[in-house]
Amino acid sequence: MCGRYVLNATPEQMQLAFNLDAAPRIEPRFNIAPTQPVPIVTDARPGELTLVQWGLVPSWSKDPAIGGRMFNARSETAAEKPSFRSAFKRRRCLVPTTGFYEWQKDGKAKKPQYIHLSDQQVFAFAGLWEIWNGPEGEELWSCTILTGEPNEKIKDLHHRMAVILDPEEYDVWLDDDTPKDVLQDLITTPYPAEKMDYYAVSTEVNNARNEGPGLIEPYNPPEQQSLL
Repeated sequence: MCGRYVLNATPEQMQLAFNLDAAPRIEPRFNIAPTQPVPIVTDARPGELTLVQWGLVPSWSKDPAIGGRMFNARSETAAEKPSFRSAFKRRRCLVPTTGFYEWQKDGKAKKPQYIHLSDQQVFAFAGLWEIWNGPEGEELWSCTILTGEPNEKIKDLHHRMAVILDPEEYDVWLDDDTPKDVLQDLITTPYPAEKMDYYAVSTEVNNARNEGPGLIEPYNPPEQQSLL
């Protein structure tokens, strides 16, 4: 799964990576959590970022609070599952990121790890987006991040992994005319393990209220002093 991620890219990096019309004004964020606003790239608004809620609310839902549980969608079933199939067909998106967190089990403890790409600063998760219209005329845009089988490196941390796209796959993923079998192949092929790295970070990231670049600093626990 992917329940926490980072977006620490310069406006110029974002403009270049996602072919934006202008360098966007975005603040670095180091602990993005579900239900928070996040920028996405869509085919509906080419050349710009759209700010949406992370946690997809299906258009037919009576309660938008469901989005708090819909921050991930399984790549193997998203095309058929009622919550996601409409978005999968016509509303796919890119979710810009520079890295994400996963928690590694160590006995009863879970130790946070920061995962990033070794060859590029900013990249994109494969996502889906939706528009929900409320009874009072309110409109809520939201998104979810697709997950799939992990590669050989990440499977040591978790049995699922966010779907990462190569830059040359961005337009293919966004294009409404891309055949379903091509889309499925994109999101069910794990990103190469040799292009990814991770390292331990502080448990400060466990609290979604914590923010700042210190969260992605490598963490080396202090050695215990001998009492003898």
